[in-house]
Amino acid sequence: MAMTIHVDVVSAEESIFSGLAEFVVLPGEDGELGIMPGHMPLMTRIKPGAVRIKLPDDKEELIFVAGGLLEVQPGLVTVLADTAIRGNDLDQAKAMEAKKLAEEAMGDRSSAMDYAKAQAELAEAVAQLAAIAKLRKGVH
Repeated sequence: MAMTIHVDVVSAEESIFSGLAEFVVLPGEDGELGIMPGHMPLMTRIKPGAVRIKLPDDKEELIFVAGGLLEVQPGLVTVLADTAIRGNDLDQAKAMEAKKLAEEAMGDRSSAMDYAKAQAELAEAVAQLAAIAKLRKGVH
């Protein structure tokens, strides 16, 4: 049997995933992070994108996060997400609409604060669309 590590993915609203995994891949601030059993302790911010959890039964759980924190302790990986949505629950139409609205808001540079908010919303929508594309390719 492969070695496993316990993984918890939680958002402000609810616990999204809790269980054993062979490894976890997620979007760190400086690039993609891979966490396996025995990984050294770590705490870092994560960017919007897909968290891929490789389950012991050769299946994969895909969860979209809109940023947050990652904490790695011996035997435990905790993802504290600003927002987290299971891959199967992502809505492509809503993500496309959010992307369009954010792009329009960025085109209307009425204030720096609005532009920064639109930029963040655009990054989140693009990350959701990328997660949907991965899910549709059968990466689960």
